[in-house]
Amino acid sequence: MSEEKSRFVVSADWLQGELGKPDLRVLDASFYLPAQNRDADAEYSSGHIPSAIRFDQDKIADHSTGLPHTIPSPDYFAEEVGKLGISETDRIVVYDGIGMFASPRVWWLFRVMGAKNVVVLDGGLDGWKAEGRPLETDVPAYKPATFKTSYDASRVVTLETMRDIVSSAALQIADARSAGRFAATEPEPRAGMRSGHMPGARNLPSGVFANQGRFKSLPELKQTIEDAGIDLSKPVVTSCGSGITAAIITLALESIGHTDNKLYDGSWSEWGSRDDTPVVTGPPDPIKA
Repeated sequence: MSEEKSRFVVSADWLQGELGKPDLRVLDASFYLPAQNRDADAEYSSGHIPSAIRFDQDKIADHSTGLPHTIPSPDYFAEEVGKLGISETDRIVVYDGIGMFASPRVWWLFRVMGAKNVVVLDGGLDGWKAEGRPLETDVPAYKPATFKTSYDASRVVTLETMRDIVSSAALQIADARSAGRFAATEPEPRAGMRSGHMPGARNLPSGVFANQGRFKSLPELKQTIEDAGIDLSKPVVTSCGSGITAAIITLALESIGHTDNKLYDGSWSEWGSRDDTPVVTGPPDPIKA
């Protein structure tokens, strides 16, 4: 099988060779679930990729929704990333600790806000460290920059739009949660939340797209998506627990040339916490021939 890789993913070798160039911005977008028992801020302080800026997905967010890491307004996003010294014309490399876990969400976010040259580091910080590559503890100080947003609202799905999608079966739904959470055979990690999935959804657990934090080849990505019952000739909306790992599916779709996709930002933390949204349990419906 071909080892052709995503054009949105870069190797540690490539990144190490680019470090220090004036138009490069490296973002540490590490984020962990409580069960992973890791502290993203502490790990950044103890050693990060040289020149990397800490990007906290819970801070650069809309805090008015009551939901975790909701996409911020374009103005707020521009203000906050401008303070970090990032402009929409920079070359932006995003990584996380595990690799291919939280970084695709920030890749997606910057693209939705208008940045054109955004990629994800293959293997993440864990892979970088395992290869003995350089680390630093200094926090980089860049001059404030202007980030000119060009917000693409068509790539972001709201609750009301998601209701319409589910009721009309207008779009395919790809859910990145685990098979157990999807089928309601294991509980949701957030209290007070129903288990199960949206009617018609397909299950694509986020972990199936990478091996040890390294993204699969393009043929493997395509096969994985099709095996879940997704028709790549039709539009897709991605979802997950809270809007982060859904972007892994988005990255996979975009990597194989599927551009007619959207991400449900509220995801299951919104849908599953309500009592007026339809929820079904059990495995996905059989794939139609």
